[in-house]
Amino acid sequence: MTTADQSSTPKGLQVDDKVAEEFERATAYKLTDEDIERARLLIGHDLASRARGLFSVATPDAMRNWSLGVGDDNPLYTDEDYGPGTRWGSQIAHGTMVGHVKSPMLGDPIPTEVSRQTKSVFRGVHVFVSGGSWEWYRPLFPGDRLFSFSGEESLQVKQSEFANRSVIQIRRDVMVSGHGDVVGIYRMLRILTERDTARKNGKYAEIEPASYTDEDYEKIDAIYAQERPRGATKRFWDDVSVGDALDPMVKGPLTVTEQIAFHAGGYGFVPYGLRASRIGYQNRKRIAPFYVRNEQGVWDVAQRLHWDSEWAKAIGNPMAYDYGVMRQSWFYHHVSDWAGDDAIILSMDDSIRKFNYMGDVQFLSGEIIDKRVEPTGQHVVDIQLRMINQRDTETAFGKATVALPAKAAGLPIYPTVPADIQHKATAMFARHNELSSASVR
Repeated sequence: MTTADQSSTPKGLQVDDKVAEEFERATAYKLTDEDIERARLLIGHDLASRARGLFSVATPDAMRNWSLGVGDDNPLYTDEDYGPGTRWGSQIAHGTMVGHVKSPMLGDPIPTEVSRQTKSVFRGVHVFVSGGSWEWYRPLFPGDRLFSFSGEESLQVKQSEFANRSVIQIRRDVMVSGHGDVVGIYRMLRILTERDTARKNGKYAEIEPASYTDEDYEKIDAIYAQERPRGATKRFWDDVSVGDALDPMVKGPLTVTEQIAFHAGGYGFVPYGLRASRIGYQNRKRIAPFYVRNEQGVWDVAQRLHWDSEWAKAIGNPMAYDYGVMRQSWFYHHVSDWAGDDAIILSMDDSIRKFNYMGDVQFLSGEIIDKRVEPTGQHVVDIQLRMINQRDTETAFGKATVALPAKAAGLPIYPTVPADIQHKATAMFARHNELSSASVR
């Protein structure tokens, strides 16, 4: 085998001429002014999601596996015999699972002119999840089948230290139950960058892989040993003060095993439908730019940068890294452990600012920054959240708003869905039912 000029391929990656050509093709796609303007045409158009998640129904097994997949053993989420003794009368799901249970929803396409003008927009450009926000309007119960519709809410162009110019998009997903009620809203912040530019900039190239001594593990294991969900012991709003700290939590060190547990637990391989053998071949034909040859000349998915460090290097990172959704789930786990069974996490937002690389540890902390009684009578607190890695670098931060039991007011309740969102969900769900009925006649 002849070796190609290595000047444009990742350091240490030996490839032949054909593979080098494919690598150059895969990393050559650009963020163009034309694509940016075309993408703006999508703002404000909601589209029913025809995707099917790894789980389309929140069965007790699915709920348990999602929670365990993010490292949360809270019996409220994992034990169907525990839930009936709580205020919910049932096992309920870890909150972030609401964004990832999907049955195909039928609906009308976006206007033909918009569809035509936005076909293949941002083709071959790399996408990072860099944070988002969650709002919850009721628990996810066993047997719930969720449908969703989504639309782009905003688009900004910014300069990025990682890859020069970048595009920031926010997409809103509305999750609807099989009875047409809104269960939750998930807004995802995505950053689009040029793979080749990020690699050439090499902003993170000097980061060294983590290594650990027995003393390091003693520190990590001591935190794991004290972690536990509060469970049935009520945390009263009356007993909480601004400045109170949440007990520490730790996640990691990150390994491929942890990534596999997350995928198998419920995340699946969204949104690109990673599959095996013949179905993988069909997927490669469907979205060819998503497939890039590895150093053996084998076609593989661009998503492998979450477990393949050689490919991660090809787009400017020193090694493979986690998913943004993982860290969102970890924030929820931290707050849920603190709050207890009777509380309601009303909303959460987060910003993911640094990568969590293979071998990295995330140390989670939280602090009560506000305490108030809402006009509705809800007794709530705001919690500032942080993740700091073993390099003492803050990688993510966020805020959660939690409604707690109050000694005079009793148990908290979920908020009312905003009228405009519920009206939209009602119309989308009615259209789904209409099209479903027509298809079986």
